[in-house]
Amino acid sequence: MVRIFREWRCRTIKQLKPRDKITQKMTRDGVVEVNETQQTAERISSREADSDFSQPDSAAAERVIEHLDAAHTRKANKKAVKKEQEATALRTSTSRLQFTDEERATLELERYIEKSNKAADRLDAAKAAIPKQKKLVKERTFDEATGKAKTRLRFEEQEKPIPGSKKGNPLSRPAQEAGIFVHNKIHSVEKDNSGVEGAHKSEELAERGAKYGARKLKQGYRSHKLKPYREAAKAEKAAFKANVNFQYHKTLHDNPQLTSNPLSRFMQKQQIKRQYVKAAKKGGAKAAAEATRKTAKKTAEETRKAAAFAARHPAGVLIAVAALLLFIMISAGLSSCGAMFSGLTNGVLGTSYTSEDSDLVAVENNYAALENGLQSEIDNIESTHPGYDEYRYDLDSIGHNPHELASYLTALLQSYTPQSAQAELERIFSMQYTLTLTEEVEIRYRTETSTDPETGETTTEEVPYEYYILNVKLTNKPISSFVSELLTPQQLEMFHVYLETSGNKPLIFGGGSPDGSPSEDLSGVEFVNGTRPGNQELMELAKQQVGNVGGYPYWSWYGFNSRVEWCACFVSWCYNQAGKSEPRFAGCEWQGVPWFQSRGQWGARGYENIAPGDAIFFDWDLDGVADHVGLVLGRDESRVYTVEGNSGDACKIKSYDLNYQCIKGYGLMNW
Repeated sequence: MVRIFREWRCRTIKQLKPRDKITQKMTRDGVVEVNETQQTAERISSREADSDFSQPDSAAAERVIEHLDAAHTRKANKKAVKKEQEATALRTSTSRLQFTDEERATLELERYIEKSNKAADRLDAAKAAIPKQKKLVKERTFDEATGKAKTRLRFEEQEKPIPGSKKGNPLSRPAQEAGIFVHNKIHSVEKDNSGVEGAHKSEELAERGAKYGARKLKQGYRSHKLKPYREAAKAEKAAFKANVNFQYHKTLHDNPQLTSNPLSRFMQKQQIKRQYVKAAKKGGAKAAAEATRKTAKKTAEETRKAAAFAARHPAGVLIAVAALLLFIMISAGLSSCGAMFSGLTNGVLGTSYTSEDSDLVAVENNYAALENGLQSEIDNIESTHPGYDEYRYDLDSIGHNPHELASYLTALLQSYTPQSAQAELERIFSMQYTLTLTEEVEIRYRTETSTDPETGETTTEEVPYEYYILNVKLTNKPISSFVSELLTPQQLEMFHVYLETSGNKPLIFGGGSPDGSPSEDLSGVEFVNGTRPGNQELMELAKQQVGNVGGYPYWSWYGFNSRVEWCACFVSWCYNQAGKSEPRFAGCEWQGVPWFQSRGQWGARGYENIAPGDAIFFDWDLDGVADHVGLVLGRDESRVYTVEGNSGDACKIKSYDLNYQCIKGYGLMNW
């Protein structure tokens, strides 16, 4: 029993013996496990031990060379991979098709291959023109040998995003509300004071004009910034279209059975193109080409089945096709009308004068008043500058193109009134006209005779004296010749647009007829002669001008360097050819009518004693302003016959009822 107890005690004591104390330490050779109980150490790190450099290493040179070769190989591989990635990205981004040698050798496809390549080249150039930016990106690589990942940063060139609109100023809304409050307060009291009302309306118009001009400038700047992106989108669309067109014709080449009749070809083409577009968006050009070939086979089979059905039911097919075409025509018409009208409206508004018609005419009249004042100053030179022996005149014609003035003011001020434009009118007037008076003194000799009172002898001698000359010179520079000095590039561009379109109001200042009908025939017309003889030679000359289009040389003879509304220039040219230096006018209302009325040579509508060569004035919109002028050929019992310039931009013979309400009156000529 004692022996058994001892054995159990020994086993228990052995089991309860404490475990060895083990620790790990990091050394130069790696991790080492230390048994402090047993005083032992064991290296457990998997890292290779450092070489012992205390002893010479015979393979050191070989290892260095191998390391350098490996580094060079890795660098070359990286360059090759990067080059291949760039080429792949270029092909993907441009959707450039890759053509086989067989496709290139096919004559039917040569033209479409060339178009596809050109479109891809243009797309590459357009994308290269898009502004670029360098962006810092992370790149993660894996070492296949160790399985460890490495992350490094590098700069990558990317396209700049499309510039967006800036966020609005949070203070703009309170400022607008404050402005509205002020204007409302003024409105509440301006009814009792006409002066305040007029000034306030002028202020509101100026504010609206300034805001409109600022908005247009911002839009122009943004349009300029977005131009590369628009060009790239346009080129991308053209390249995609060229690729689709090639795939369609390649499909037709590979499947001749598709070309059965025009209608089926059209339907097949649309189906193939839709399939190509769908596949290209998902998997690129290669996937699209494969999908197109499958679609072509399916379309060919469907075409065969459809042809067989049509042969069995010809009447039903014709009815169905007719109904389909009718539906397409109606749908297309309804859907396009709105867009067409909207586009047309925007185009017209963008090229039209923005001021009110009454303001346009009033400003034009104010400028004409300045010209009339200049003409009056020249006419009275000899009375305002007396005492000269001789007055020499070198005068350009006085006159301007009203549309040049309106186009300039609209480009500069946008919406304007006579008050807001007055200062600019004076500036333009001073730049257009230059009146120079130069005094010149010449020493001349006159013969004087004297008699001696004593002898009665008469003698003559040449006596010098001073001869005073006043040189009067007037130069007229067209407004279009100097507006580039006064306008910004954006404003100058708008000036040319307004001038080209005449602000979509070609007759606002008078000077033309919208009548587009052909010239009339005078065969069988019997004129009724009045008591005034007129000038038949002049009218024969005027009739010889019938058929002229554009008004040259009438407006150039007058002094304009480009086309203007030229009906008054035509009448003045005819009078000049007949030996009359006056009347000479380029404007109907502000020059022609006042010239005749101021001299008592005016006949109202219904005047019966008109004669060949008289001027006839028209008021198309019945607002009391003369819009057009022509020459009277003669009259019969009920109608007056005319020769008119600028009637639909041409010289024509026309006739009107003697009581036609648009006849403003007649300028009566004294021959």
